[in-house]
Formats: sequence, C-alpha cells, structure tokens
Amino acid sequence: CSMDDGSSSSLWLSRLENLPLSRRDMNSLVMDYLVTEGYKDAAQVFMDETGVKCPMSLESMSDRIKIREAMDQGNIDLVTQIINDFDPELLDMKPALYFHLQQQKLIELIRSKNIEEALLFAQTELAPQGEDYPELLAELEKTMSLFAFSDPENCPFGDLLKPSQKHKVAGELNSAVLESQNQQTTTNLHTLLKILLWSQDMLTQNKVSFPKMEDISSGIINNST
Repeated sequence: CSMDDGSSSSLWLSRLENLPLSRRDMNSLVMDYLVTEGYKDAAQVFMDETGVKCPMSLESMSDRIKIREAMDQGNIDLVTQIINDFDPELLDMKPALYFHLQQQKLIELIRSKNIEEALLFAQTELAPQGEDYPELLAELEKTMSLFAFSDPENCPFGDLLKPSQKHKVAGELNSAVLESQNQQTTTNLHTLLKILLWSQDMLTQNKVSFPKMEDISSGIINNST
C-alpha cells in the first residue's frame, strides 16, 4: 500500500515500534555476533551478565582469536602456521583466500620498507598465483603498483595499507574457519540488515512511499520517503 500522507507514515512507524521484540531476542542477536566474529572475552562477560546461552563452545573460538591477533600484528607467517595446524587443507581448498593472505604478507613487507624482500616475494609467490588464477590479476597489479610510489600510504592505492584491509582478510579467514567447523559464517544481525536493505529497495522500485531508514548505523528514518 502507498503511504500518501503524514498519518499513514505515522501509522507505519507506530506499527514498527509495537513489533514484539523481547530483550531475550536482542541478547541472542548480540551473542551470535560476538561468537561469530570471534570476541571470546566479550562473549563470556555477556553470557555471565545476561544468562543468554552461547551457541557454541567458547574454547572452539581460540584458533580464530589467535588468527585475528596475528593479523592485527601483521604476522602473516604466524597466521599461516595457525591455519595449517588447524586444517592443513584449508588454504589449498581456497586459492583466493590463500592469495589474499599472501597479498597481505606482501603489503606488510612494503609497509616495513623491506623492498628487496617484497619484490622477491611478489615474483616467487604471488606472480605464479596470478598466472594460475587470472581473476586475481587485477588485485595483484593493484598491489604491485605500491612499488611505484615513494610514499605508498598516500598513493592512489594507499587503502591497501590501512587497517581496514587487514580486517577484511581477517574476516575472510574467520569465515573459512567457521565453515570448516560446520558453523554459520554470517551473523544473524548481518542477515537481518541485508533483508532490511532488500525490502527497502523492493518498495522503492515499486514506487511505494514508506518511512525509509536512510542511515543504518544510526537508525535514522526519513518520514518523507
């Protein structure tokens, strides 16, 4: 139905506010996020404070926590060792993931100004992967472009040296480990947000007027949409 006036918009918002959503449901969403993303200590504290059950053993999160910590430190060799100890076949089964891990090692070498070692690593490790998997060539070329700048952090490809790049690879690794443990790889909160965005897109495409959430991070709703 179309929301043609303020009263209809108010009715829509009133129904949203009155949807049954218990604190137990909210706590379950938070706990699911914490364990899926690998925040063991926070999950333990949250479980103690709320009494909500953890959907998996907290001890099963140990390897994912070690991987995240090693990634934050830029210690890619340690990350690789942890993964191989956990599942020796995991990286072999996921060539794109292995490439991204090796790409991150190259980025760390460039960050630390080990240019000669970085060039050798790129030639011996990354270049063959680019030949075997052409779909990875664009990413390889972008990373190799960092060599052309005296100040790579402020070059057009400087985003590769930002923490967000490491967090992205850490997220891929986290999902791969969860998948190997037959656990869900995406948080329920992320799934709900995708459903929200899809629903809003469908309503917009069908020219339905509705109070649209313009900013997901703040929850701000535009009543005039």
